[in-house]
Amino acid sequence: MIDRADIYRIGQMGKPHGTRGELNVALTDDAFTDMDEPYFVCYMEGIPVPFYVEEYRFRSDTRALVKLEGIDSAEAARAFTNAEVYFPLSHARPSDDDGRLRYDRLVGYTLMDDKAGTVGTIADIDDTTINLLFVVSRTDGSELLVPAHEDLIVAIDTERRHIHMQLPDGLL
Repeated sequence: MIDRADIYRIGQMGKPHGTRGELNVALTDDAFTDMDEPYFVCYMEGIPVPFYVEEYRFRSDTRALVKLEGIDSAEAARAFTNAEVYFPLSHARPSDDDGRLRYDRLVGYTLMDDKAGTVGTIADIDDTTINLLFVVSRTDGSELLVPAHEDLIVAIDTERRHIHMQLPDGLL
């Protein structure tokens, strides 16, 4: 079973394209292009389901035509119209091809502080303010908002899925 904490949103399906079952997909991330067998996760009737990508081609920097395995007609593709597209965090690199840190790819990582040790798990990214924040779920069930700023990040361990930070005094 795919857990919500193990995936992150990378786009949204649009209308079917043509008669072979291709879908227009608006993408905010292109991480799936680095995988040998790329797949998307879509919620179907509330259940996360993986769908393997048979072929794809980009129409622009943010749009692609995607053909999913087993979806061979426009009628079958219509079931995906407006479906959100997710990608497994385990295959996501924390930075893009230009070397810029992608904070949304750190959801699910364990946040470690140099002084305090394990702080909790990054559950979400709060981008509603001018300063980006990690929403951290603590082991006691509480939430903590931590500034998501590159100057505070000491290291990112993608294998162990840990982010080591040097948090300001008094934040914890």
